[in-house]
Amino acid sequence: MITVKVNDSVGTILLDRPNQCNALNREMIEQLTQAFSDLHQERKVRGIVLTGAGAHFCAGMDLKQWHASLGGDDALQQWFVDAQALQTLLETMLMLPKPIIAAVDGSAMGSGLALVLASDLVVASHRATFSAPAPKMGLVAGFVAPLANFRGGASLASQLLIGCNELSASEAKALGMVHHVVEAEMIWVRSKTWIDSIASGAAESIQLTKRLINEMVGEALLAQLASGAAAMATSLTTDAASEGLGAFVEKREPKFP
Repeated sequence: MITVKVNDSVGTILLDRPNQCNALNREMIEQLTQAFSDLHQERKVRGIVLTGAGAHFCAGMDLKQWHASLGGDDALQQWFVDAQALQTLLETMLMLPKPIIAAVDGSAMGSGLALVLASDLVVASHRATFSAPAPKMGLVAGFVAPLANFRGGASLASQLLIGCNELSASEAKALGMVHHVVEAEMIWVRSKTWIDSIASGAAESIQLTKRLINEMVGEALLAQLASGAAAMATSLTTDAASEGLGAFVEKREPKFP
């Protein structure tokens, strides 16, 4: 479900479920968390590129897997476990001392957008898009809210989460969410070049700087992610979520209560 490679000082994590738009299921989240931890321990790796196979970066959570839990006796417990697993992944990314570059081609939606926002730097192709359409499925994007606020402020969070706007790569760059926009075939090369440039500096300085940004500038972020996990899991218990997930699986427009 993921592929991990090391090229010189660059570690690459590839989301590798192209036929499912790289949607995140439970196994994939666990593998991603382990991959970041493994590359943390790889001494020669100075930075990590996170990218996706196929036409999409990541379409968010695997909603079919969530829908399969509806009506089960332990559904609520499972959803809280799922939310906490994703929270652990995002916290692993934020606390990893090595810089992470999200190389985004195609759509980054919902929890896929959260992966982008948990990365330190973003390189996008001209066809990249960024959105959090959770309300259209009766859900709450509990992790996008604090991460978008951390990266760009409440205005960006509101535009994505309440306005349900889909941002193009150029729009996201104008808002400071994307740092470089390149042709699709150049996103990994541009990301590697950036890490090579970063690696010319002192590793300790970069590590301390990332810690300064994520722990001091974003001092309340981890607590906000915990609240986001609770909000996401709770939203799955609603009639709106049941209808939204059912409509997604049945490929129809939802009729919310």
